Amino acid sequence: MSFFVYIIYSESKDKYYVGYTANIEERLEKHNLGATPSTRHGIPWELVYSEEFPTKKLAITRENQIKKKKSRSYIEYLVSKNQPD
Repeated sequence: MSFFVYIIYSESKDKYYVGYTANIEERLEKHNLGATPSTRHGIPWELVYSEEFPTKKLAITRENQIKKKKSRSYIEYLVSKNQPD
């Protein structure tokens, strides 16, 4: 089983949210159904970035690295690297 760090974006709130999960599609659906209090007010959310990890521990470590930077510009850098050419 793989784990993922993901970044979603709300155009209506102009905000990013960073999280981790074992199933990105299911997690995004929960965000967009309002099942997550911290993202309920930003619906709809769009997946803009993801990284895959072999263990939950590594995914959580990476999620925390991104969050500790407290930097929108770093998140936007990651998202821009993830765009197809």
